[in-house]
Amino acid sequence: MTTFPTDEPVLVTGATGYVAGWLVKELLDAGITVHAAVRDPGDTRKTAHLQEIAATSPGTLRFFKADLLNEGSYAEAMAGCAIVFHTASPFTTSVRDPQRELVDPAVKGTGNVLETAARTPGVKRVVVTSSCAAIYTDAIDCSKAPGGVLTEDVWNTSASLDYQPYSYSKTLAEQEAWKIAEAQDRFKLVTVNPSLVIGPALNDRPTSESFNIVRQMGDGTMKRGAPKLGLGVVDVRDLARAHMEAGFREDADGRHIISGHNTNILELGKALIEKYGDRYPVPRQSLPKWIVWLVGPIVGDISRKFVANNVDVKWRADNTKSKRALGMTYRPMKTSMEEMFQQMIDAGAFGK
Repeated sequence: MTTFPTDEPVLVTGATGYVAGWLVKELLDAGITVHAAVRDPGDTRKTAHLQEIAATSPGTLRFFKADLLNEGSYAEAMAGCAIVFHTASPFTTSVRDPQRELVDPAVKGTGNVLETAARTPGVKRVVVTSSCAAIYTDAIDCSKAPGGVLTEDVWNTSASLDYQPYSYSKTLAEQEAWKIAEAQDRFKLVTVNPSLVIGPALNDRPTSESFNIVRQMGDGTMKRGAPKLGLGVVDVRDLARAHMEAGFREDADGRHIISGHNTNILELGKALIEKYGDRYPVPRQSLPKWIVWLVGPIVGDISRKFVANNVDVKWRADNTKSKRALGMTYRPMKTSMEEMFQQMIDAGAFGK
């Protein structure tokens, strides 16, 4: 296990987020001083859980006001920091204006943070939270990859502003990060590229899209079945650990697929049957592709192109580099799903 030096502060952007919260906890538990950049440091609804963690940790937490689209707003938070963890980026699929709601915050925000890092003395490394979405758009893309498996050498070429704009935003943002990194010599850039993130949140009002998917497994939406929609998943705590390793391992380099399991939506639901199947309408069977194709655009705003390219299509990615270069191990998917679902039950997500 990597030893984490504690003598210099680190910056975490978007520190109140689902993934960032667990990263902040890891850093504080290691005794590190964390500069947490958030839009509103005075919003205790979003910061209280981090303050509670800091109160019982050996590390120190300091909040700073910053905004992705406000040029130069990260300078104060970054001053004196050796490592910058850039996790801030919108994750939602329900948007009216993808350019304004997804692409601009992702790309301009990444440029803002990394250009500030290039001007800030002492910054040695920047870790950007990218995504497997910067590698692929649809599960069918796996079959086009060398050997039918996604690797860090593959880039997303099929997303656009009109189709899968979230994937498009993550692709453009990571490309912007590498472009800036290659034009300077102050810091080394390392990216982590997670698949769908699952597992419990540290705050009681998580906004990640993954909670919307899991909510449908307990509220009856998927009681007649779930689609075999191919994807990968990773536990949020494993992803936080990957950030730590990417930040502090001397030889960490390039992109890293952070994904514990190649799976699909139905298998995620079936992981809940043993513990919750007698009390909640968790999915037990496959929803036929033709039904998803027929009703998807009507009930879920899911395009028929998306259904064709993802339902009953296997998703495969190679996580070998993360294990070799970052020392990663991954929790069982069942554990992650059960702990996430239990947290949602405790929060009253299913009305029981």
